[in-house]
Amino acid sequence: MSLLAIDKLSIRYGETTAVADIGFSIEKGESVGLVGESGSGKSQTALAVLGLLPTTATVAGSIRFDGQELLGADNKTLDQLRATRIAIVFQDPMQALNPFVTIGAQLQRILLQHDIGEAEASREHVVEMLVRVGLPDASRQYGAFPHELSGGMRQRAMIASALLAGPDLLIADEPTTALDVTVQAQILDLLEDIREDTSLLLITHDLGVVAGRCERMLVVENGRLVEQGMTREIFAHPQHEHTRAMIKAAPRLTDSGVAAARPGKDVLAISAAQVRYRSKSGQVILAVRDVNLAVSEGETLAVVGESGSGKSSLVRAALGLVPMHAGRVVYCGDELAPNLGDRNRATRRGMQLVFQDPTGSLNPQMRVAGIVGEPLLVHEAALSAGERRQRVATMLEKTGLSVEFLDRYPHELSGGQAQRVAIARALILEPKVLVCDEAVAALDGTVREQILRLLRQVQEESGLAIIFITHDLAVVRAVSHRVLVMYLGRLVEMASNEALFGQPRHPYTRALLDAVPVPDPENAGGRTTVTGEVPSAMLPPKGCAFHPRCPHAEAVCRAERPEATDLNETLVSCHRATELA
Repeated sequence: MSLLAIDKLSIRYGETTAVADIGFSIEKGESVGLVGESGSGKSQTALAVLGLLPTTATVAGSIRFDGQELLGADNKTLDQLRATRIAIVFQDPMQALNPFVTIGAQLQRILLQHDIGEAEASREHVVEMLVRVGLPDASRQYGAFPHELSGGMRQRAMIASALLAGPDLLIADEPTTALDVTVQAQILDLLEDIREDTSLLLITHDLGVVAGRCERMLVVENGRLVEQGMTREIFAHPQHEHTRAMIKAAPRLTDSGVAAARPGKDVLAISAAQVRYRSKSGQVILAVRDVNLAVSEGETLAVVGESGSGKSSLVRAALGLVPMHAGRVVYCGDELAPNLGDRNRATRRGMQLVFQDPTGSLNPQMRVAGIVGEPLLVHEAALSAGERRQRVATMLEKTGLSVEFLDRYPHELSGGQAQRVAIARALILEPKVLVCDEAVAALDGTVREQILRLLRQVQEESGLAIIFITHDLAVVRAVSHRVLVMYLGRLVEMASNEALFGQPRHPYTRALLDAVPVPDPENAGGRTTVTGEVPSAMLPPKGCAFHPRCPHAEAVCRAERPEATDLNETLVSCHRATELA
């Protein structure tokens, strides 16, 4: 008898079908990947297993857990199974955790609610579990609130809460989507190491994650199960067109998607940039420390690093959105004023930004025509309403959206459609520099590929200079001509695409490359990951900032900060760069 058996599961909301006749099973101790793009019904299926669907959902079919039918079961029956026998790790732990209750109290409540141990014993059990999932200084973090932890630490706490009562089935719903690639690798290693005989249902749109972690995989499209089987077999011989498209769109480190950049003059140059913030206690935080970069016509410069590396602070300071404490910004040969409000209209028009979260950057009360056309109201006020609407329609068409989207609101768009609208708004003024700040981080593989193809096309047609901020080196490989790697506010390596991926010089760059999930079951194993968290910018380590996490660190690394050295057109800040190369 299977641990979980789902048969002809259908979920409807009014006339809309979210899941249509899905059926599959999971055996005891088995790991299964449920793969599909946003809106394919993955999370709806998981919520149905736990009985967490909203009351507006109409559900039919059968969900049997260890022989017990769950569809139609009352809350008392489901409460006895939740956490103790079936547990879930949600995608966003910040939303799943109570912001007003400490981590330890939230986890302890699970044990007390299910009568697992006395109060003091349950506290010790919680601390032991926090230690087991790799949370540093677990006794102290027991009393911390969710906002006081980093994203990786919060996700570890979320996993601890799911495993606390020793469930038979663990459902992980996109548990690493918003995490840095190094933290993602640590979390996936953790799930694999500590689940023991617990069955795993891993829900994701990232085929690289499934390739190395799941024995079997299920592929869903538009609420329907289109393919299932052993992971290795599906990757080797995909039968369904949708599966083949997803595998083809999965980013890889093997091939660059761009040719060498055309030589051209610098459009934007930043020198000796420093960005400082001040904490509530008055302590100065150095987010960016003496970084130089330049991007030329027709070039894509990728800026990579984990959260807290200073990527966004550096570029936002260049755009005038945050104050630059020191340094210079030169745009088309002219030095710019530090603040956006002091720059002329032509400069503001020539430098545009695409944010990571398109929905959050689009006005929910405006239609698409107004959102994309608003920049024209400011910079080309002489246009008539009809001319402006036509310009918007043309730009939407270039981004792959038809005129029917003109009168839609942001909430009526999918994630990929919303990102296209955000890009159309940024490009409608024909800027010289486009900054993409994690613009494809949360997009599905096929949608991500469409967005990247669009940016390459616009660049080839107009000579647009692009600064692409991301922590995903597989995407960097596909889009960049040069790469700048940052760590704790400093440049650690800068090189061409081919040089950096062919021979990375800095241990941190190598760690980022090693952590990238490989969408190939035959080559997914045996990868190493860097351990630990990025240190606090308020208390940076002495010497090389990376030395506490570096497997090659020596005494000199702990005592002296390395200066940037040019090694065959690769700029690297590492005491042992030549030796390790």
